[in-house]
Amino acid sequence: MFQNKYDVIVVGAGHAGCEAAAAAANMGCKTLLVTMNLQTIAQMSCNPAVGGIAKGQIVREIDALGGFTGIVSDRTAIQFKMLNKSKGPAMWSPRVQSDRMRFSEEWRLILEQIPNVDFYQDMIRDLIVEGEHVSGVVTSLGLNIYGSTVVLTNGTFLNGLIHIGEKQFGGGRAGESASFGITETLVRLGFQSGRMKTGTPPRVDGRSLDYSKMKVEAGDANPSKFSYSNITSPLTHQRDCHMTYTSNEVHNLLREGFDRSPMFNGRIQSLGPRYCPSIEDKINRFADKDRHQLFVEPEGWNTVEVYVNGFSTSLPEDVQFKALSAVAGFEKVKFFRPGYAIEYDYFPPTQLKHTLETKILKGLFFAGQINGTTGYEEAASQGLMAGINAALKVLEKDPLILKRDEAYIGVLIDDLITKGTEEPYRMFTSRAEFRTLLRQDNADFRLTPKGYEIGLASEARLRRMEEKLEKSEQMVQFFKNTSLSPEEANPVLEQKESSLMTQSDKMFKVFSRPQIDLSDIRGFLKVQEYINEKHLDEEIIEQAEIQVKYAGYIEKERLNAEKLTRLEDVRIPENFDYSKIKSMSIEAKQKLNALKPVSISQASRISGVSPSDISVLLIYMGR
Repeated sequence: MFQNKYDVIVVGAGHAGCEAAAAAANMGCKTLLVTMNLQTIAQMSCNPAVGGIAKGQIVREIDALGGFTGIVSDRTAIQFKMLNKSKGPAMWSPRVQSDRMRFSEEWRLILEQIPNVDFYQDMIRDLIVEGEHVSGVVTSLGLNIYGSTVVLTNGTFLNGLIHIGEKQFGGGRAGESASFGITETLVRLGFQSGRMKTGTPPRVDGRSLDYSKMKVEAGDANPSKFSYSNITSPLTHQRDCHMTYTSNEVHNLLREGFDRSPMFNGRIQSLGPRYCPSIEDKINRFADKDRHQLFVEPEGWNTVEVYVNGFSTSLPEDVQFKALSAVAGFEKVKFFRPGYAIEYDYFPPTQLKHTLETKILKGLFFAGQINGTTGYEEAASQGLMAGINAALKVLEKDPLILKRDEAYIGVLIDDLITKGTEEPYRMFTSRAEFRTLLRQDNADFRLTPKGYEIGLASEARLRRMEEKLEKSEQMVQFFKNTSLSPEEANPVLEQKESSLMTQSDKMFKVFSRPQIDLSDIRGFLKVQEYINEKHLDEEIIEQAEIQVKYAGYIEKERLNAEKLTRLEDVRIPENFDYSKIKSMSIEAKQKLNALKPVSISQASRISGVSPSDISVLLIYMGR
């Protein structure tokens, strides 16, 4: 049936589970992926899209390390957009609209091509524990499967409860049963658990919609892609999305059902995602707004199924239908299925180490919504890191821990285990204090060497990254070494209402002016000749532009990051007893003893620990 013992057992085959299994297997570990349904591997349970603000940066980081979410997204995209192009490059965020069915299929095909991955369909109801170490799992059929490490990526399935109006029933996703047993086992072992909520909108028949009443939302004219590798290509044609709005009439129809809403009548007690509220929550919290945007998103190249982004709801299905029928373009709407809310168990992530291994049980790792996060990208990145660190543990190698100045993934994990979360955690650029360093365009520079070192990113990827880095640095040097005369520069400067030059100056300085952009610089003959001579592609040219235009900001953040790193290097002994420090606040002692930070830097980020507490700690440690 399967071998007697695995190096890594991954429970759950969502976005976290797929990345975890692929990473561990590609690093040489014999890996078993156990899921309740092999037909729903990497299912896009909610919106058929990948990326977006900060999330797009995470996907590029996954790709740079050697993960697959970027590749799968490129291969199954139906539309590409680079968001926030009007802002600085730290805010640029790639996003694709995906073909839902193809996305799941592509992930399964990739996993089946990895020799070290075995598959098994069953529910895991218990863990096998020997002393302080996990040593396997027990299936609902009573089979014992042994493994050196176990990665739990259970998503919304742990004691999942679906709500539609007054109706509620067990389930981890529409049409799929919930998972039972794991929560009870973990609580028995001493873990703390909690409940969270998320929701999803109705899916409708695109043939019943009148798109002439909606605004077209097209993809980029010159689309890019997620993966830094050359095994995927940008889209050559795309599908349009559309946008429409709710109205006061729609809001009034929705309000008629509020007394039957599980959100408002007390049946749902847990907190949902603050930044992705349900439509009833939006009209309740923002009562002054007379309309809200709805994005009408196709679910694939050929299907007529449509996702109504912005209309997440758990209201009764008759209320959903009546209200949505009042939206412009939806007058004759036909439902495929109503929206619903789902409550599920999670485990506060302060119970984890930076490796995503649990503090209580050695060899046990958590990734994804079990840690209180929301979103495919957040889940996939945790799955990747859990799979990597489970494999490194088996191989008896040092763990891979990404710092806050190295990756959004590092920010995500550090936030979770240091601060915890009581509501579904979603990544934003504002959560990263070094976002100018953590851009979507340079994730390969930051992370591909690390991916190569652990055996995940290929040598071809590393060489490709090194060539891009070398050529972009050479182009920056060209700008620093090449002069422009007033005769050459002033016509452009005058047109852009920038002060004119009276003497020759280096192109780097001219390019640094805020009014001057890449198209202006490329208009100079000597620049175009350099680009042609060196055979530079757009990725390298864009990278050089960012290094020139934002050199001051980048350098400032780099210096701040170095200061943080110095505090990160001041390690705290694992069993340090903070209660012995008399001059530290009681709250700080309690928080530090509970969370056991590994460094002074991490200790400083814990809520309730003041700068004076850190000063006392440094003195006590002889620093």
